[in-house]
Parts: sequence; C-alpha cells; structure tokens
Amino acid sequence: MSKTVILIPSRLSAKRLPGKPLLKINGISIISHVVKKAKEADIGDVYVATEDKEIIDDVNLNGGKAILTSKKHKTGSDRIFECFEKLDLIDINYIINLQGDEPNIDLNDLKHLYKLININKPEIGTIAAEIENKSILNDENVVKVITENKITNENFPIALDFKRRANDQIINIYHHIGIYAFKPEILKKIINLKQTKNEIKNRLEQLRAMENRIKINVALAKFSPIGIDTMEDYLALKKLLEYNS
Repeated sequence: MSKTVILIPSRLSAKRLPGKPLLKINGISIISHVVKKAKEADIGDVYVATEDKEIIDDVNLNGGKAILTSKKHKTGSDRIFECFEKLDLIDINYIINLQGDEPNIDLNDLKHLYKLININKPEIGTIAAEIENKSILNDENVVKVITENKITNENFPIALDFKRRANDQIINIYHHIGIYAFKPEILKKIINLKQTKNEIKNRLEQLRAMENRIKINVALAKFSPIGIDTMEDYLALKKLLEYNS
C-alpha cells in the first residue's frame, strides 16, 4: 500500500466564524475531533498544520500532533506543503489534505479514497456524494463537481469542473467533499503556480490545478459531512453529534 500522511490545515482567523477550530462538541474541540477521526482511519500519521499556538496546544492536549506554519499562506494547500517539508518525511506516496471543520467525516469514505489512490495512482484524488436535495445547487457554500462519467463505487472518473452555483440540467454533478489526496510532487507543483483568475473569482483552489492540466479523479462518497461555516452550522452539528453520542 502507498505510504500516506494525513495533514489537516487549521487556523483561528476564519472570516465567517473566527475561532471555530476550538469550538467544542462533547467537551472536545472541532479540530481535535477531526484528528481523532483521521487517526481512527489508520491510513498513516496525522498532523495538524496551523499558524496558531492555541491550536497546537489543544491538539497536543488531546493526543494529536501539530506543526506551526507561517501566517502568510493564502490557501490550505500552501499550509500543508510547508508542514510536509518541515516534517521531512521519507518515501511518502500521497498527502491527504483533510478539512479541519468537518468532525463528522465518514471513515469509510476516507478509506475508500485511500483504496482507489492505491489502485489508480492519480495525480490528485478527491471524493463527492450524490446530490439528494437540489436546493444545494444554488448554495454557494456547497461546492459541486462535474465528472466525465457517473461515479460508482468501483470507478474513479476525472473531474471536468467545479462550481459554486449550478443548474439541474447538468449531468454527472455531485456534492464535492473537500478532501484531497496529492502526490507530493503534484502538490509542490501546484503551490508554485500562480493563482488563476478563475480560482480567485470562485474561491476554489482546485481550479488552479485543472487550469494547469493537472487531473483530479473523483471517488464516490456515501455520506455528505456537515461543514461548519457559521454559528448556525456549529450549533446544528453540536446538537446532532451530542444527541448521537
């Protein structure tokens, strides 16, 4: 199997909900919940990449590992690449970038992506789920991905585009889940490319890769995790997870 490391970018200065990594659910911070899930997947070592000492302290307190990175990064990809270089790991085949604000990520979906990258050896792999509620097509907070073929549990089609808004006439459109598996050399290439106009306009850094002819393969996810962008998101997820615990 490919030697893989999971890196989780996290910072306190999120524009819409400052401080969200340290908001607590069942007495544990959101970021430490994500670390716990990543470790349970048993794919590889797990590290948080952050510019904030408070996050490092929290992650360490809860049994995780964290690396201090620069405050100047424009994207999570930049942050995890600095972390990767600082770790100076040997013979890593893939870096998985796991979002730090999705504590209810499904472990089976993460393992499914890991299985497919080992079989197919893509430049970049990611995951997406079926769209059950068409109202999300116009929700800019939910990123959509269009693939060349219908995604099944067995295949791993190429992404054709990513959108924040879309219509229901588009075929093979899915709810994109922001988890990426990069070959280290591809991540290095991406962070050394200039941000594109389309990337900046849409606030989607994966468009930089696509516009530079880097292919992104998409695996099927069975579950759409709830990302935390607002206080309402946090309170809804807190209620759900604490009820189910």
